[in-house]
Amino acid sequence: MTRFSRILVAAVAVLVVVPLALSAHIGATARDLAKADEDWSRAAAARDVERVVSFYTEDAIAYPPDEPMTVGKAAAKKVWAAYFSDPSFAVSWKTEHAEVTGELGYTTGTTETSFKGPDGKVVRAKGKYVVVWRKQKDGSWKAIHDIWNNDSK
Repeated sequence: MTRFSRILVAAVAVLVVVPLALSAHIGATARDLAKADEDWSRAAAARDVERVVSFYTEDAIAYPPDEPMTVGKAAAKKVWAAYFSDPSFAVSWKTEHAEVTGELGYTTGTTETSFKGPDGKVVRAKGKYVVVWRKQKDGSWKAIHDIWNNDSK
């Protein structure tokens, strides 16, 4: 094999292998983010307020439907604690998309909530959400912005 042939083979290997390796790494990161989002949904379905708020950074901003935005983990905890104080309240969400660029990522998806209304009838709502995440020094992902709302009826 000539020197030129070896250089050509090496160049092709770099052009093919490096992008594939980077793609696998990026995909794994997005999958990790989607898993964090799914774990968060499981914590909410279990009505575990401490676990739910553990997914927020200390300075996170939450945008709950029909309420003012909240700033900070303690304020978000009050929102979730109010939801969970209603024994009929249930919530879950499904991650539809996750993407990561550097230390930031986002997840989007659909939500389902239910609770008993003032008349005692079960109210069911479907909606959507967007969460912006920041990778932490320990490698975990925490939500820095969290917005969700219901679809119109």
